[in-house]
Amino acid sequence: MPARIDIDLSAVARNARALADRARTRLIPMVKADAYGMGVRAVVQALEKVDPWGFGVATVSEGEELRALGVELPVITFTPLLESELAAASAARLTPALGSAATIRAWQSLGGPWHLAIDTGMARAGASWRDVASLREVVLASPPEGAFTHFHSAELDDGSMQEQDRRFEDALTALGLAAVFTHTDNSAAVLRRGRSSRDAVRPGIFLYGGATVPGAAIEPDPVAHLRAPIVDLRACEAGDTISYGATFKATHRMRIATLACGYADGYPRNVGQQGRPGATVVLRGRRVPIVGRVTMDMIMIDVTGVECAAGDTVTLIGGEGGELVTVAEVGASAGITPYEVLVGMNSRSPRVPHED
Repeated sequence: MPARIDIDLSAVARNARALADRARTRLIPMVKADAYGMGVRAVVQALEKVDPWGFGVATVSEGEELRALGVELPVITFTPLLESELAAASAARLTPALGSAATIRAWQSLGGPWHLAIDTGMARAGASWRDVASLREVVLASPPEGAFTHFHSAELDDGSMQEQDRRFEDALTALGLAAVFTHTDNSAAVLRRGRSSRDAVRPGIFLYGGATVPGAAIEPDPVAHLRAPIVDLRACEAGDTISYGATFKATHRMRIATLACGYADGYPRNVGQQGRPGATVVLRGRRVPIVGRVTMDMIMIDVTGVECAAGDTVTLIGGEGGELVTVAEVGASAGITPYEVLVGMNSRSPRVPHED
């Protein structure tokens, strides 16, 4: 009985509708990295039911995969493309995000819609808001279908999102694109400011059950539920050590259960290390702690005083009964972001998609 990841597709759709209702505009769901590790085929089918404007991916190959799945909506590739990739993007009817005069001219020779990427402070990709006027001639020769920017700290109330908005508007004005289709808001931006003034928003992690804004008006329903069976039970005496490095030593007689799950199944290896809070799992509706280091294929948990047996299912991420172990909680214990937890679950464990 291997570890498995139950993917709640109904929760994906509910999360999408909740964001659309809050933003009061269309969605461009981000489905890159195999839909954040949740399985792009099933996720796209669930999201198509909420009438998105299109989808966002990172690479040409991801866009080609969507076309192979029968997606006819616009598909934007957000990582800058090399000129050598443009022909393949055109053949797949993808919409590239472009930010340099050379790639814009090269794309214009192929035809097709494109979106202008404007860097307003992320310093990652796109035309700098300081220099966009130099693109005016090439942009007006074949105007983009849309334009966008990306917020670097939308989850923070530090004024940076508003400053990036101002820079974006100034760039659009400098290019004569005041009426173009625009999209700026990610999940955190929608959570923080609600109704969007843009034509679409680009949610990502919220769709998949991750929340990046504490105390937000809406919370996502959990999507990924990592579960594994108990495969071994043993008694440990005071002084016995558990797992690699002997970092955990029993101080009293304990009952230890071993789960058929490890970091090869997508559970973070470093939970509870370097002074971070320890991680817990849910067994028969009760939280119990992980003890010792997570190994590649197995995890040990303290089930002292908890009635259980080999074959019982344990929830490591997700919900069981009235308990919920969030991806943010697991990430905090491992010293990584919820994004890394979700994408890391794209591992050997089978994903089992289902709907309510």
